[in-house]
Amino acid sequence: MVRNFPLLVIPVAIYNVMALGGGVLSRSAQEVVEGLARILFTVPMASNTQWIVTSGDVVLLIALLALFTEFLKAARHGREAMFNHTLSLAIFIICLVEFLLIPAFASTLFFIIMVMALLDVLAGFMITVMSAQHENIIEEEYTD
Repeated sequence: MVRNFPLLVIPVAIYNVMALGGGVLSRSAQEVVEGLARILFTVPMASNTQWIVTSGDVVLLIALLALFTEFLKAARHGREAMFNHTLSLAIFIICLVEFLLIPAFASTLFFIIMVMALLDVLAGFMITVMSAQHENIIEEEYTD
């Protein structure tokens, strides 16, 4: 059951905690963006500059890793895959509603996470359909 759960729920949940942590619906987008811009650490680079890593950067990295894993899982088919695709669609719809209706979610970072959720839905369904068609073609070749 856990392996069928969409991993993009993790960055969405992290953003929700950061956005709604100060009180339900009371934080503005500006307050959330300022919190996401908080510097976590810096890394000295060979070019004599500092690489600055913020809270938002970490959330985005987690979202990218989750999306990559979801793309790998999309090649599976069957009931479990359809359940995963349905949950991915639900996550996208929740993200869309939050983005459009709640001020704290009107940020570029959350928009990117929402687009990743949409890509997960589209890729999941498209890869599942394409792999099923491929299996049907191979099955027809061997039955002829």
